[in-house]
Amino acid sequence: MKPIADYGLLGDTRTAALVSSDGSLDWLCAPRFDGAPVFGALVGGSDAGRFRLGPAAISTVVERKYRLHTATLETTWITPRGKLTLTEAMVAEVAGRLLPATVLVRRLSAEGGAVEALVEFDPRRGEEHTQPRNRRRGQDLVCEWGALAMSLSCDAGPAIEPGMPTPFTVTPDRPVTFVLTIAHREPLIQVQAATAWALLTEDESRWRAWTARVDQGLPFREEVLRSLLTLRLLTYSPSGASVAAPTTSLPEQLGGVRNWDYRFAWPRDASIGIAAFLGVGMVEEARGFLWWLLHASRVQRPRLPVLLTLDGRQAPPERGLRNWPGYGGSVPVRVGNGAAQQHQLDGYGWVLDAAWTLVQAGHPLYSETWRAMRGFADLVTRRWSEPDAGIWEVRGDQVHHVHSKLMAWLALDRALRIAETHRLSERRRQRWQAAREAIRIEVKKLGFDTGIGSYTRSYGSQELDAALLILPRIGLEERGSLRVRGTLDAIRSQLSAEGPLLYRYPPGRDGLPGTEGAFLPCSFWLVEALALDDRRREALDLFTELLDRASPLGLYAEELDPTTGEHLGNYPQALTHAALIQAALALRDLPPVS
Repeated sequence: MKPIADYGLLGDTRTAALVSSDGSLDWLCAPRFDGAPVFGALVGGSDAGRFRLGPAAISTVVERKYRLHTATLETTWITPRGKLTLTEAMVAEVAGRLLPATVLVRRLSAEGGAVEALVEFDPRRGEEHTQPRNRRRGQDLVCEWGALAMSLSCDAGPAIEPGMPTPFTVTPDRPVTFVLTIAHREPLIQVQAATAWALLTEDESRWRAWTARVDQGLPFREEVLRSLLTLRLLTYSPSGASVAAPTTSLPEQLGGVRNWDYRFAWPRDASIGIAAFLGVGMVEEARGFLWWLLHASRVQRPRLPVLLTLDGRQAPPERGLRNWPGYGGSVPVRVGNGAAQQHQLDGYGWVLDAAWTLVQAGHPLYSETWRAMRGFADLVTRRWSEPDAGIWEVRGDQVHHVHSKLMAWLALDRALRIAETHRLSERRRQRWQAAREAIRIEVKKLGFDTGIGSYTRSYGSQELDAALLILPRIGLEERGSLRVRGTLDAIRSQLSAEGPLLYRYPPGRDGLPGTEGAFLPCSFWLVEALALDDRRREALDLFTELLDRASPLGLYAEELDPTTGEHLGNYPQALTHAALIQAALALRDLPPVS
């Protein structure tokens, strides 16, 4: 079992694959992020299928990296007879061309001598690890499961039999290219190796042009670009929805039960990603998400669903898969997500804050978008005084979460700011203003504990909540005030998981057995909070330490084990990467340390 952080991400903005350093593609869902896995060894074990391509003998990885400012991954091994490099990517731009939606290109090239390589292609689909019906189309292998089909072609390698490790030789003068295409309810189009390689090269040029739009003077620009690329790869391009992660059930505790399906779109997490895109001037991505949210939430509006499928439908019921061993024995392996039915007040604040950020950047809302935002603000006005499940989706009784109240205040504050340049009746304006003031008074009275000098997790509690690190950003309290600084310092002290790491709340206080790792977005929120509190040196030192905790490829999971430093939870996590970008932007906007 490879560590979670060993995996690299390949993506085409419709689905994504995870590939380990030994060249084993152990996770790929088809035809999209939330489809059934066709390679699922990551959490399903060897019976769930994999696609391994690499050296035949045990070899040492000498270099592994993404090509600069692209989504193309390179892994190089040293073998007794020379170097072997695997270059691989998925083609992201297929619109307007006669191409299947998924085109995966994997090329092996040798240097210094002929190298013995091995391919193991063993696709299995879904919960029952169903083997495909196989046939040959010329030299290509075609695998079919009803309406889903895939084709594997190779320009110079052996005839491949599914499930059978097949050796072959790669010489310096002739690389070997494998092309995997997938079609669902459409004709299966086979793509020749030379064509696929040209498509990959074109894609690289597009990624480089896309990243070139980001300010050259942005601090930590390379780390920000990798995070932006990751967020874009996790955005489902047909709808504009952003998945929280491309995986399900990577554990928050090895061997534990904290295993959740994150292959859905959380409006809250996506809104944080929007702010990150807008912060570097990428308006199209923000517009795309708001368009998706506008249509996805239409049926339930003005209620904002906690999470939705990629096409805006209700997420399926949560259930565990039978006979799936889980990553590191962490069971159950789940599909669906039970949090979909919760009432979470904070999401309205994140969405309206994202809309305000767009307006602030000089892009007025379309009339229908503003109508939806008004509806969200009206619902907050009616329901802010109710308890909710909170941002962390604790599966127990609802309480008055202080963070939720702060985000309700933010929702109304941002709605009122938008209304300064958009049409709004005076009666509505007054209702929003009255509710905003009522929230401010209540949360300052009931949400702050004078004994510990900090805002707390919920009314009447002395527990802390790292989500309160948003205080300096929202404006309910003045930056630098004793209450803000006291909250930051208390969270940093009492929720510390050593070094730059934070727990999101006191470990074990969520009604589930076992514990969890440190929650990475919270650490980046602390960086941002310290920067906004004019504590740049502390923020900078903390940010640098967090960058050292990235995977070798610059990716982040949801959590880290404070003891071992291992990444935990679904991976890569969009929320972590969005929080990294916002932390870097907060550092950009402060004067340098003298």
